This record gives sequence, C-alpha cells and structure tokens, in this order.
Amino acid sequence: MREKILTFIEKNSRVDLKELAVILGMTEADVANELEAMEQEGIICGYHTLIDWDKVTTERVNALIEVRVTPQRGKGFDSIAERIYKYPEVEACYLISGGYDLLVSLEGKTLREVSAFVSEKLSTLETVISTSTHFILKKYKDHGTILHQKKEDERMIMTP
Repeated sequence: MREKILTFIEKNSRVDLKELAVILGMTEADVANELEAMEQEGIICGYHTLIDWDKVTTERVNALIEVRVTPQRGKGFDSIAERIYKYPEVEACYLISGGYDLLVSLEGKTLREVSAFVSEKLSTLETVISTSTHFILKKYKDHGTILHQKKEDERMIMTP
C-alpha cells in the first residue's frame, strides 16, 4: 500500500486525497493517515514544485560541483557533507562513487556568484582536496519530467 501511494505522489504531489483514495481503492481517511504516518517517519521528506526557470525572466545559474575530500576519522564523509549542505546556496549534496566523493548541486544568480561560492566557501574547507564545477546550460529532463517537448512538424506531407 505504501509503495503505491509513494509512487503516485512522487509524480503528482498535488493530487486530491479523494482522487488518490479512489485510484488506490482505499478510503480517504486511510490515505490521509498513511501519508501522515510516512511524514512522521521521515519517509516523505517534503513536497516540491518543479519549475522550468528558462520560461521565467528571473536569471538563475545552476551548477554541479564534484568535490574530492579527505574523510574524517570516525565520521567518514558525513561531517563534511553536513557542513556543505547547510549552505543556503546548496540545493542537494550526494555521496557518490568514482573519482570524486561528493556531488553538490547549487543555485546562484550569476556565474560569478557560483564561482565565488566554490572558491571562497567550498574550496577553503579544510578537508576539501579539489573541486570540479560544471554549469548546467540547459535542462531537458528533471525529476522524471521532460521540460522541453520536441515540437512535432504540423505541416501536411504533400506528394506529387
């Protein structure tokens, strides 16, 4: 039951409880109680709206920063990850496999602002060995949602 609820609300968090109950064959009260229980247990961590900022006049710069760090004895990567994710500019922070240890997603108003964050805040942390910044130039798909649908050619095919 929980997996069905989670799968559905992951794609459509604005669904009406009554509609969700009908889809899942449950009562509205049962769905509401289950959602509340999953929120209390930390299974559901939040609800978000996906916005295509390219269609809004507000300038935003998104970047992915790969970070190589020295893990701390007894704390591993958790302590440095916590220091990094507490910065308000940081949208997400992940422990990853490969040549780098952490992947940090952040947002700023300008390239200069993002670069300053990396050079003045992130790179100066004592356990950070190196960083590699990748600016996101265009988002095609985010959180499972295609942002830029390819427009179909609406012209009629003419044959001689």
